Amino acid sequence: MIKIDKLEDMVRGWFVGDFEPSALRTKEFEVGIRRYNAGDAEAAHVHRQTLEITAIMSGEARMAGRTLVPGDIITIEPGDATAFEALTDCVTVVVKTPSLVNDKFPVDHID
Repeated sequence: MIKIDKLEDMVRGWFVGDFEPSALRTKEFEVGIRRYNAGDAEAAHVHRQTLEITAIMSGEARMAGRTLVPGDIITIEPGDATAFEALTDCVTVVVKTPSLVNDKFPVDHID
């Protein structure tokens, strides 16, 4: 069966993972396309069990103290803390594995 979903119907761009709504429900991984406006930010946090890979598709962002540009791919291992800041309007593609909805913990600072 062929089905068509709309990214706009997904929560914050996440369309594959162990959550609803999703185009594919799986515990193996999560995939999201995230659109940010310049100045948007996500506070410093850590994933204790999930590995997160972020690809910058357009614009510029700062993660793990580094400025990332289109084509850059950053891999954050479980236990590594990072924050996110959109330096310009930007689009990212994010993959996390496994899909664990409650594996995001705030941290006070990043070493």
